[in-house]
Amino acid sequence: MTELVHDPNLDEIRRQEQRLRFVRFGPDEAWSLGTRLRGMAMEVAAPVVIDVFCAGRTLFHNALEGSVPDNAEWVRRKRNVALRFWKSSYQIRLALAELGVGFTERYGLPETDYAPHGGSVPIILAGTGCIGAVTVSGLPQKEDHAMVIAALEAELGLGPI
Repeated sequence: MTELVHDPNLDEIRRQEQRLRFVRFGPDEAWSLGTRLRGMAMEVAAPVVIDVFCAGRTLFHNALEGSVPDNAEWVRRKRNVALRFWKSSYQIRLALAELGVGFTERYGLPETDYAPHGGSVPIILAGTGCIGAVTVSGLPQKEDHAMVIAALEAELGLGPI
């Protein structure tokens, strides 16, 4: 039997996500968040696709230089994870690794529609719950996740944990 190992990043990610709550989120907030992410990505020439999705529709979507068409498909699949579980796609990834099981094995969901890889974080409205997701795809999953978290913390006026 394989011994399961706890990833300390999982605790940090859970703490991050508990703090990230909006009191209002609509098209203006999506634009602000999306353009913030775009600026962050352009500063480091990150070849990413950025997507802000809320209330069943895309409110911001931008493909930067160097990104590829497949990044938009990864966005869709990672976003599906965040919307389904109300947790970041990276948190789901690390939790599954800790349990030693695959996504489809654990949830019975097809990886053609769900990608448990870092880069999508649910948009949580205080007093309501998950209303959308912000997603980045194009970097290694830990970096995709970190970029989204940094943008959300900045947007909410929070410092890093």
